[in-house]
Amino acid sequence: MKVLSTLATVAIATIGSCQSITKVNDFSAVPTNLGMYVYVPKTLTTPAPIIVAVHHCQGSAQGYSTESHYIPLADQHGFILIYPNSRSSGGCFDVASDATLKHNGGGDSQTIINMVKYAVDKYGGDANRTFVTGTSSGAMMTNVLVGAYPDVFKAGSVYSGVPDGCFAVPGSTATQDPPGWNNQCANGQTTKTAAQWGDLVRSYYPDYTGPRPRMQIWHGSADGTLRYPNYAETMKQWSDVLGLTTSKDTANSPQSGYTMTIYGEGTATTAQLVGYSASGVGHTVPVHEPMDLAFFGIA
Repeated sequence: MKVLSTLATVAIATIGSCQSITKVNDFSAVPTNLGMYVYVPKTLTTPAPIIVAVHHCQGSAQGYSTESHYIPLADQHGFILIYPNSRSSGGCFDVASDATLKHNGGGDSQTIINMVKYAVDKYGGDANRTFVTGTSSGAMMTNVLVGAYPDVFKAGSVYSGVPDGCFAVPGSTATQDPPGWNNQCANGQTTKTAAQWGDLVRSYYPDYTGPRPRMQIWHGSADGTLRYPNYAETMKQWSDVLGLTTSKDTANSPQSGYTMTIYGEGTATTAQLVGYSASGVGHTVPVHEPMDLAFFGIA
């Protein structure tokens, strides 16, 4: 258990004094100059779990903090929220360059990792209970973060994204505006075997031999932006990374029209890999915040 310093306690009291996020002005924002916004409740678990919540294209940290509803849950359960803010004119995160796809490659993903380190150091965050979630561009970034930094995150929840590495664009750079866009991937036309997808993830941090984060994947069958075949490809990818070969489907779970798929052993809250296919749902699947917290083991 980590004892908060007086300075950190004062900082937290100030940040958690209202139901809105605050920009962290002294975050160095290296290497790609993303904005760091946080919500730190007045009362924290010690040490406090961290959830990184990543917004979609044409979005913002501020917007995603109100579109999703994690803040009241943070007050209830005492966890820290980090909302990265894209630097690009269209609000997308870079999930196309080698820099962001690779461990410590110098892209947006590494900047977000530096936000996590800041929250651990400054607010008493728990480096052993750090999680990530996001929608659309933020969902793609969630897969990238989990792939390149399995040593940082314990689990991820992906709302309407694509597999890690699917959006790669040769020659794309970490600082171009807008970030690279891969139409073939977006249209669900990039297919690989489970092993090929898994090898791609492993190539982004080739020296890593430790445990891999648990994954929860959401996708709508009527998605016209990041099309539905990306759901099956994402499930193939993480099933290989996690070494899972068997699966079981449950209809109308957690609600009518959704089909839950659990890979391997466990339940919706304990399994290594859980997918939710949402029939007739477009882009994007609504955020299921209580289910995220249950999957993360926070509530």
